[in-house]
Amino acid sequence: MTTIIEIAQLGAKVLRLHAEPITDVSSTETLQLIKKLQDTLASTEGVGIAAPQISISKQVIIIASRPTLRYPEAPVMEPTVMINPIFTMLSETKEKDWEGCLSIPGIRARVPRYKKIQVKYLDHLGTVIDIVLEDFVARVFQHEFDHLQGKVYLDQLESNEDIYSESEYLLAIK
Repeated sequence: MTTIIEIAQLGAKVLRLHAEPITDVSSTETLQLIKKLQDTLASTEGVGIAAPQISISKQVIIIASRPTLRYPEAPVMEPTVMINPIFTMLSETKEKDWEGCLSIPGIRARVPRYKKIQVKYLDHLGTVIDIVLEDFVARVFQHEFDHLQGKVYLDQLESNEDIYSESEYLLAIK
């Protein structure tokens, strides 16, 4: 059975909370949360989702990079569940590029993010995974990680001049 949850929108208090770590990866509650995240993300044009976006303040994200109407150049990456993730930058180089958010429809912005990061997390089986992410996928991870910290991508901007309406964004990328 598919369970699609309404996505919390900017202004919802849950998006500004520091998410709680998952203590039991194999619990029914955790498995149900993962299923809700997977189903909800699959119903969108998004490439990632965090539990706070479905109003559950827990440290779970899914990265699912794939070409979509929103991100036509996105590389393909199988949907990856990341529980209690942490990351470290592998270079101090940041690059500005476009981001949008399912919780902030109609707006895009050029956000500075680290190009290369090392990520540690638990997978859905409780196995510790340690990987290096670069470029677009590193950007998606950092965007979703922000949600676990009670932040949204607009909090990372260097200037409000980097914010565009969706219609102006479409003109800017042509």
